[in-house]
Amino acid sequence: MDYEPEVEISDSAYGWSVRIFSILEKMLSINIRMHHDEGQLANGEIFLFNHFARFETFIPQSLIYKETGAYCRSVASSEFFTGDDFFSNYLLSVGAVPHDYRRLIPYLVEEILRGRKVIIFPEGGMVKDRRVVDAKGRYSVYSRIARERRKHHTGAAVLSLTLDIYKKAILQARARGDDKRLEKWAADLKLDDVDTLLAAASRPSTIVPANITFYPMRVGDNLLRRGVELFNKGISRRLSEELLIEGNILFKNTDMDIRLGDLIYTDEFWNWMDRRLIAQAARRIGCADDVLNPPAADWRWTARLRGRRIRFKALDLRDRYMHDMYLQITVNLSHLASRLIYELLDRGRTSIDCDTFHRMLYLAVKYAQRESSVMLHRSLRNPEAYGRLVEGKCPGLDQFFHTAASLGLVEQENLQYQFLPKLREEHGFDDIRTENLVMVYANEVAPISCIAGVIDKAIGDAARLDGGQLARLYFDDERVSFRWDKAYFTKPRFEEINSKETAVESGEPFLLLPDNPKDMGIVLAHGFLASPAEMLGFGRRLAALGYPVIGPRLKGHGTSPWDLRQRSWRDWLASVRRAYQIMEGLAERVCMVGFSSGGALALRLAADQPDGLAGLAAVSVPIKFRNRNMAFVPMVHGANRLVRGVTPYKGVMPFSTNDSEHPHINYYSMPVRGLFELRQMVNEVESSLKNVHCPVMLIQGDKDAVINPRSIKIIYNKLGSEDKDMLIIPSDRHGILYENTGDTQEEVIRFLDRIYRRNAVDG
Repeated sequence: MDYEPEVEISDSAYGWSVRIFSILEKMLSINIRMHHDEGQLANGEIFLFNHFARFETFIPQSLIYKETGAYCRSVASSEFFTGDDFFSNYLLSVGAVPHDYRRLIPYLVEEILRGRKVIIFPEGGMVKDRRVVDAKGRYSVYSRIARERRKHHTGAAVLSLTLDIYKKAILQARARGDDKRLEKWAADLKLDDVDTLLAAASRPSTIVPANITFYPMRVGDNLLRRGVELFNKGISRRLSEELLIEGNILFKNTDMDIRLGDLIYTDEFWNWMDRRLIAQAARRIGCADDVLNPPAADWRWTARLRGRRIRFKALDLRDRYMHDMYLQITVNLSHLASRLIYELLDRGRTSIDCDTFHRMLYLAVKYAQRESSVMLHRSLRNPEAYGRLVEGKCPGLDQFFHTAASLGLVEQENLQYQFLPKLREEHGFDDIRTENLVMVYANEVAPISCIAGVIDKAIGDAARLDGGQLARLYFDDERVSFRWDKAYFTKPRFEEINSKETAVESGEPFLLLPDNPKDMGIVLAHGFLASPAEMLGFGRRLAALGYPVIGPRLKGHGTSPWDLRQRSWRDWLASVRRAYQIMEGLAERVCMVGFSSGGALALRLAADQPDGLAGLAAVSVPIKFRNRNMAFVPMVHGANRLVRGVTPYKGVMPFSTNDSEHPHINYYSMPVRGLFELRQMVNEVESSLKNVHCPVMLIQGDKDAVINPRSIKIIYNKLGSEDKDMLIIPSDRHGILYENTGDTQEEVIRFLDRIYRRNAVDG
């Protein structure tokens, strides 16, 4: 090596490199997210990442710098350091160090004590096949140089152990009052003073195992590969493959999840004998080099034993951080689908009907959600992405099978998935990503042992899953959806509006199942700006009477006004439809009860004449409004959309205030978009009333302060039902069902009991 790698990091080079990365991040179609708890970035010293793509080696440094301001040293292959050229000098200036530098370990120890962080890829190269465990669960990776599988490197473990010993030597010097040695060490490290040295030595020696997961992976051609081939004819097959895979990651809307594991404290790996050996050696350690290479005067049996113990402990530490690194894999739908396919193949099944596969995969998602140790991709934590898997309607599922089919791995024929022989073929290390991505996905998730149990249980349970069990899983999705939306819309950027909210009741949906339930279930749909809490009290009354009851959360409600601003009235209708579907699995017949907008949505769903619908009670349903300003809502909404389209502002009037009868339940801030959707919904409901043919009960307050009382007669006259009734309650309140004004709840119960008895007789 004809140059000196111990080069100071350049502030200017590091700074503009981070700025360029930030610009490229905005331009590219890769969505980078770093997941971590408080503490890893600040307290971590050595950061370990798996290695799948070349470009990812430049990303952790930038993210750590942006979040902590700390510079990073990274260990890079010596092939990038060819001498005193521009690229070599640039790499050195931004913290890279060649892997074969003779002082690599001592130098990195010194850099950590100076406040640098160190990034290492312990797999020692790109692992294209993602195969990191063998059949017995032992860690190993393919070595391109040796052309065989080998154990992971121990360099990071040796570095952390050496660092910890050196820190202990520094602290021992302080304990015995060796100020001269402390001053020399501080000077050698170019630290401001001895206090800075002691502060660095007092910090625990730590390793942060981290994992980078890409999703989805694609194999279609891209501009990057075509462009390189255009200007450089005859590029190698290996380079062509890397350009294909990495170009798709960068340019085709790919999620890059970087997940940091818990801190590993190196000190915990020493036993009492190790600590005695370290204490004995501390006086003879003059610099970091002496830890691994003791001076000649110290070359006796204790030094040899210490070296042997370091090597032994390095194996333990290596196995620990590799285990933890792979536990941080962000599990996605393609992982589960791939493992499911290979498990079915192992059981001798080369085909399966689509419905059964979808059901198995959905169960795998639900069971994986129960595993606290599994880190799920956000598409498996948000039912909007996976919730219709059983029906085969899922973008992630479509993408997976499109890719698998294009590679000749799977085909769909006569409502069956056929698993083709290519799934069992062996492929070269540089070919597997473009020949069998299903195997790559399956390999990637293999280190997470509980996933095998998840897949096994999903296969076993799919055949005996009944409607009631499926309904309960669907309801769990409704709760998961609430938690997802709540978490997202409580982020700091929504705080200005959220801080004004007065609602204190939970917005979570509810499901009430009596011990001896009747065979007619009830769907309770709440009103605009409210939440299921509006219907919970009445729901408990119905459950006490033996009715199974579900209270859905209309999308956008019960979380934040910002959430409601993102939703359309069709999203609200989908919420009621989903609740109806759930209740269908729990009862033979279903009645709907809706208040205000919930009543309108129930009428709209009834117009579709769903199977099992026994009747409908609608209270205070809006067709005409008291507030004349509703006429201006389309104009204001249009102005808001125009302003959002051409400026960074949210609109001329994104929210107005709501003077609610029940502020502990309803939103205080009312999105104008929501009012616009409300008008759209009313128009749709009014035009569909002629298609409602089930028994209907309508109730309205005669002086309703929100809804024009004429609404009830308009609805009644346009209904297609022969069995219909309407009741006018003397009241100037809108929330007559919640408040039970004029015994509104009793009237609804009488209607439900009548429908129930009629169905019992008919049955």
